[in-house]
Amino acid sequence: MTFAIIKERKNPPDRRVVFSPQKCQEVIQGFPKAKLIVEASEVRIFPDEAYREAGFEVKKDISEADVMLGVKEVPVDALIPNKKYFFFSHTIKKQPYNRKLLKAILDKKIELYDHETIIRKTGARLIGFGRYAGLVGAYNGFRALGMRDGLFTLPKVETLPDLEAVKAALDTITLPNIKIILSGTGKVAKGAKEILDHLKIREVTDAKYLSKTFNEPVYCLIDVMEYNKRKDGSKGSKTEFYKDPSGYESDFMRYAKVSDLFIAGHFYGNGAPYLFTREDAKHPDFKIRLIADISCDIDGPVASTIRASTIAEPFYGYDPQTETETAFDAPGAITVMAVDNLPCELPKDASEGFGEMFLEHVIPAFFNGDARGILERARITTPQGTLTERFAYLQEYVNAAS
Repeated sequence: MTFAIIKERKNPPDRRVVFSPQKCQEVIQGFPKAKLIVEASEVRIFPDEAYREAGFEVKKDISEADVMLGVKEVPVDALIPNKKYFFFSHTIKKQPYNRKLLKAILDKKIELYDHETIIRKTGARLIGFGRYAGLVGAYNGFRALGMRDGLFTLPKVETLPDLEAVKAALDTITLPNIKIILSGTGKVAKGAKEILDHLKIREVTDAKYLSKTFNEPVYCLIDVMEYNKRKDGSKGSKTEFYKDPSGYESDFMRYAKVSDLFIAGHFYGNGAPYLFTREDAKHPDFKIRLIADISCDIDGPVASTIRASTIAEPFYGYDPQTETETAFDAPGAITVMAVDNLPCELPKDASEGFGEMFLEHVIPAFFNGDARGILERARITTPQGTLTERFAYLQEYVNAAS
């Protein structure tokens, strides 16, 4: 079985990779029947020479490989027919901009495995860059605070070599007595929490957060049952909410009334109530004036996120009264950080962490008969050019590409 580390071709360039040179060596050591080759790339965080020094062939033509390992979408004209591909395809939610990509994959009889679809039997994701999105997103929130209020200056993450340097930069700042709300319990929220804890910000309970004032910065971590409530006033449950959220409404305003910074690290499911609406943001009691929206659902549950921002220009302002964009430091504006590719700012650490998960959960499936069903659950398309049963719901979406 020959695996190829493919060149990332999407713009703006993405420097991440599935396996670092060291992790490639671990693959070969653990699975002697595996062979790894590397497609030449001028943008990858680990240069071609690092792979050569680790003992791997770097070449322009990787068509000999059986399995292609990438991060972002592969352009249609770069797809090699009759191969297995792993990358984030951004098609499983019927994203219109990648409809033609999925059709091309079917036409070229490619077996597609999306990193998002690599899950346990329970449906929980096994791999991803969520932790690094959380780490960078929370850091960017504090960077925006320092810039906007003239408190301190933090460098851009992309100018720093690694996570250790990111945390060292945070060690130089002093925060005012702000109250921070962090939503979510997954990898993204845990990454953001790692930053809050590194800054030694005290975590407090909901009851204290909502009722007390503090002479130090504090934060409160909230899950779906904290910021949603049943419409009929009865007690709800997380299981019920995930199954059918239609009987629920947002209870986020009680936090918005007492918070200065909101770090949005939650997963937003279809049909769930918005955390806050544009009308909510206009309310005189709405106190939040800085939002690091790591989840970044445009025109969705966080009303101030009216567009994604970029690594180059990560901040903008949202004027709640006019519902329009303004300067990030404009009077009365909500400062918004809504970069949708945050892990790209920390490519070395993100790649190393991702490779660890991929080696643990995915590579063994190729050599143990897919004993845990990892590949079976993850496969979106077949070598015959059809959708698998689990993803048959995408057929209408694909047909629209014709």
